Amino acid sequence: MDNDNMRTRLNNEERRERRRRVVARSKFALPSTITLISVLCGFSSVVMSINAAGDHPSTYFTWAAGLLVLAGVFDGLDGRVARATNTATEFGVQLDSLADVLSFGMAPAILAYRYAFFQLGMDDPRLRAVGWAASFFFIACGALRLARFNVQVGFVDSRFFVGMPIPVGAACVAAVILCWPASPTTILWAYMFAAELFVVGLLMVSSVRFPSFKKRSHHPHSGQWTTLGILCLLSLLVILKENFFLPFCTLYLVITIFLNIAWKLGWRGVEPPLRSTRKPEPADGEPADT
Repeated sequence: MDNDNMRTRLNNEERRERRRRVVARSKFALPSTITLISVLCGFSSVVMSINAAGDHPSTYFTWAAGLLVLAGVFDGLDGRVARATNTATEFGVQLDSLADVLSFGMAPAILAYRYAFFQLGMDDPRLRAVGWAASFFFIACGALRLARFNVQVGFVDSRFFVGMPIPVGAACVAAVILCWPASPTTILWAYMFAAELFVVGLLMVSSVRFPSFKKRSHHPHSGQWTTLGILCLLSLLVILKENFFLPFCTLYLVITIFLNIAWKLGWRGVEPPLRSTRKPEPADGEPADT
């Protein structure tokens, strides 16, 4: 009864203000909801990796790898939504980092171990130990990469990431499995996969600058070129399907390595990253697209 009286005492302006506050609070929940969907994809990938112990393991490995890619899509969306709606918060910062460790650190590490080392490791204890070490190295480097990113926000050139972003590292693992979903049948192939995990881990904690594509170019036709590039990538994805990701990740790595080497040799066709002279201080930031 009291609630009914309160509603009748609110005039139209007060009702509009009340609805505005509800919508404002909902906006702040949107980025976190997208982040949690990314976590759901990472968790589901782990479940698929576990289910691969049964029949048709290749199908489950394909699903597990595909869910990692989908987690990366939602991870890219949450930061952009937060910036577009001006709803970035410290809570969102911390949630994003925890989500990245789970979806792009733990999930691909478990998938990699189950895919390449579990079955063959039953007959080769040394391979199982190497697979365990490689998988742990991957997730450890991913966690270190995220921690470094969080303390560097605002003190490095935002056009570039310092070290490979952890979602790209997870994509490198997923890309191989999407191309060859059947578990390795030879020791050599398993050791090569372990080498990939070590290399990707090292790239994540390296000082190599990876293009972020977060900042828009000031070129008058940059929007058109960006749209054209996205359409081309989508077209290739439709044509190549699961075979799209491995050449895409390889091309991204090759361009990045050559770009860093060219800077060392003095090439300035693309402006190199600016070196900040400010000393980092504790500050709020938004670790999106890490």
